[in-house]
Amino acid sequence: MTDATRAQPGSSPRPRLAYHLTPGTGPAVVFLPGYASDMSGTKAVALEAWARDAGRGFLRFDYGGCGQSEGKFADQTLAGWLEDVLAMIDHAVAGPVVLVGSSMGGWLMLLAARARPDRVAGLVGIAPAPDFTDWGFSTEEKMTLLQEGRLERSNPYGPEPTLYTRAFWSSGEANRLMFGEVAIDAPVRLIQGQRDPDVPWNRTVHLATLLRSADVQVTLVKDGDHRLSRDTDVALIVRAVEDLVGRS
Repeated sequence: MTDATRAQPGSSPRPRLAYHLTPGTGPAVVFLPGYASDMSGTKAVALEAWARDAGRGFLRFDYGGCGQSEGKFADQTLAGWLEDVLAMIDHAVAGPVVLVGSSMGGWLMLLAARARPDRVAGLVGIAPAPDFTDWGFSTEEKMTLLQEGRLERSNPYGPEPTLYTRAFWSSGEANRLMFGEVAIDAPVRLIQGQRDPDVPWNRTVHLATLLRSADVQVTLVKDGDHRLSRDTDVALIVRAVEDLVGRS
């Protein structure tokens, strides 16, 4: 556990975060999980094993209220989780970083890259889901969030329903990116399944057109789902990470 996360002036303190740091050469690879996920997922663990074998620095961690970190999940917001990401970049690792963001983690990696352009050497998005509070909810679901303050959906990846709160949704709406040029100049690799039921693949292609960086590549996996956690999918992710860390 670490207490490296500190509140910004005027904000409430963030929970202490659990993380695993693999020492090695830089740039350090930092994995950002998806919504309601944690650092023990297949992709994070596989990348950690690759980093250990390659002698590369690697960090995986749990956002506040997730996994082994402190805090209540229902109290979290996108802005709060962004604070967690920036705290990890600022205090848990040194030097340049390559951020690997899965689903919502892909949204957070973009926000973090804008906030720390001098630290972020590259981005790898795995079915990135920026702005999903806008396009990922029906009008009826948005009304439920606004009127009742919470929404539960059945979870195809686990036994418990997935909870969304009005605070999280409002925070997401306040941090939308895809309304114009996304001011990121680092190289970006985007990997997207075309059978993803959660993130339409054309949104990832559109994201590529909005990124200011001239070095953006999109890999479409025709039979890929949202998780992209098969061995062949993980191999694609590792190659993308290797490409970016090898440039620094």
